[in-house]
Order: sequence, then C-alpha cells, then structure tokens
Amino acid sequence: MTDSKRFVIHFSLAITAYVIAVAVSSLTQVMLSEGIARTLCALLPIAPMIVVAITVIRQIRQLDELARTIHLEALALAFVGTAMITFSYGFLETAGFPRLSMFFVWPLLAALWGFGAWLGWRRYR
Repeated sequence: MTDSKRFVIHFSLAITAYVIAVAVSSLTQVMLSEGIARTLCALLPIAPMIVVAITVIRQIRQLDELARTIHLEALALAFVGTAMITFSYGFLETAGFPRLSMFFVWPLLAALWGFGAWLGWRRYR
C-alpha cells in the first residue's frame, strides 16, 4: 500500500471518529447538568482531532523536499491569511458586526492551506 493511500485511510478514519465524537458529545451534553462531566463531554472531540493532527504531521514528514516546500508556503499563507481575516473581523465586531464563534477559525485556516497548496502545485508544474 502506498504512503498516500495509507494517509487517506488513516485520515478518513480519524475524521470519521471526530464526526462521531462531535455527534455523541452534542447529544450527550444536553442530558448533563453543568459540571465536570459536561465539560469533559464537550471536550470529547479533541481526542480524535489529536489523531488527525498526528496523521497529517506524519504525512508531511514523509513528503519529498518539493512537496514539503509547497506545504510550508501554503501553511505560511494560511497563517497570515487567517490572522488578517480574524483580526479584521474582530475590529468589525467592535463596529457592531455579529460575534463569530471560534469554530470559524479552523475551517478558514484549512481552506487557506488548501488554496495555498493548490497555488503551489500549479506554480511548480
């Protein structure tokens, strides 16, 4: 089995576990009163997200130099882009815009990383 196929399988399993953990956490929290049990239940999705992170880091370590460079540049774009967008929106919140949940940050970062990787792969074709 190739490294990329193994990555897709491990990543898919980890994301599936994350989705299940989010569902279980959301459904269970409503039945619990405030306290340590509810707090721990809210943090349940973090465990599979750690597995997702380890899977991604392991995959990046196995890439060749060009692919690593592309992903490093993509992550730099994602970091700077996320910082600029979230800070800009923070200032807009002071002008009366609705507050956004922190749940918006990671999808924004992931989308910018994907866009940056796409740009990098196009540049080096």
